[in-house]
Amino acid sequence: MSGGAAAPPPGGEPPAPAPRESLVGAVGTGVRDAFAPAMRFLDIVGGHVILLMRALSWLPRRPIRAGNYVEAAEYIGFGSLPIVLLVGAFTGMVMTLQSVYAFKAFGLESMAGGITGKALALELGPVLTALMLAGRAGAGIATELGTMRISEQIDALESMAVNPVQYLVLPRVIAGMIVTPMLTLLFFVVGMAGSYLVAVMWQGVDHGQFVYNAEELIRPMDIVQGEIKAVVFGVMVILIGCYQGYHATGGGRGVGLGTTRAVVIASVSVLVIDYFLTDILLTVLGGPGDT
Repeated sequence: MSGGAAAPPPGGEPPAPAPRESLVGAVGTGVRDAFAPAMRFLDIVGGHVILLMRALSWLPRRPIRAGNYVEAAEYIGFGSLPIVLLVGAFTGMVMTLQSVYAFKAFGLESMAGGITGKALALELGPVLTALMLAGRAGAGIATELGTMRISEQIDALESMAVNPVQYLVLPRVIAGMIVTPMLTLLFFVVGMAGSYLVAVMWQGVDHGQFVYNAEELIRPMDIVQGEIKAVVFGVMVILIGCYQGYHATGGGRGVGLGTTRAVVIASVSVLVIDYFLTDILLTVLGGPGDT
């Protein structure tokens, strides 16, 4: 029969037309996918801030457990001391060696000590110290807390009415805030000793000119700026290690991934935050040319 409607297929009703995604839904899905990395980043940053605030909220409360703070300071500070001193000495030595050869063409090799000291005080000291802590203390803390998480030791603390944030996170964060400036100062001292050794002892730079130029170029405010950076970096590196370990999941593989993320995130964060912190400190405390 011509001109009539098509007959339904035998044995059932005609298939319903496939629903079409609305334009609003398509736009919403695209926007969600586009902003997913940013939302994930904000979620991670917010998680770290919340953990820090939870830890600091326990600071004035009892019990204090002073032994936990001493143990954390010994692990973070004294345990990291050899590698910090070694890196500091050779950083000062190699930078002075390069500076002497670069300035020799202008007859300014005596400036090598002052230039090296200023770089150590402002940038190399706090940054390299924080990177060493990220590779040693941050990774160790992430592994330790991650193992405690997957073995349910943190859950056992909660069952015994012991707050795990107060017991595990707070002592490590406070210890990192205290010992990192100390390590940074030792980094600077050992770096300047290495600089003197290379410049004066090996390259023949005059002792008086070396000391005079170092005193003229290195201001006390340079040391203060480096110490402020060290406090911020110390809290950040230890907090990242605590966060990755505290929220570890997935067994042994998850602990390994958390440790890797702790080192990578802490190292990148130190370098990124260093720029913005330098800009703020130069604005507040003054630049090299200010008196």
